[in-house]
Amino acid sequence: MAITVNGHDFPPPDDARVSLLDLLRERLHLTGTKVGCNQGACGACTVLLDGRRVLSCLTLAVQADGRSVTTIEGLGTAEVLHPLQAAFIEHDGFQCGYCTPGQICAATAMLEEVAAGMPSYLTADLAADSIILSRDEVQERMSGNLCRCGAHNGIIDAILDVAAERRP
Repeated sequence: MAITVNGHDFPPPDDARVSLLDLLRERLHLTGTKVGCNQGACGACTVLLDGRRVLSCLTLAVQADGRSVTTIEGLGTAEVLHPLQAAFIEHDGFQCGYCTPGQICAATAMLEEVAAGMPSYLTADLAADSIILSRDEVQERMSGNLCRCGAHNGIIDAILDVAAERRP
């Protein structure tokens, strides 16, 4: 089989111990996905696996065999930014930028989770037809992605802005 990364197929590594993070960075040279704690605690390595957010440092590359991986490089282009990329710029949702790729990948999946009606710990009405994101709810849903520079307010503002644009 193959691992589809940003629309291109690649063979899985021969060594079953290779993490998805190492495959992306070291073998495919997609360095947008960052190495943070390498223990699953910071979220810097967040990518999308079949549209769901995963920590690539804790995911074996062979687990992605036959599946689709999207990294920050696959979300938008320099000419046409993904809406979250544009919103992060507009709301100063980054300082050093190190956590930004993982934050944007996580937020992309999080907005899809909300659209699918997946509740969080803070969702007030579990029977509601739709979830309206509050600032607290976004903070809860993004709590696995850390920013050591303190750009959390801009990150949350960017996500709320994109969420508001998606509402019917």
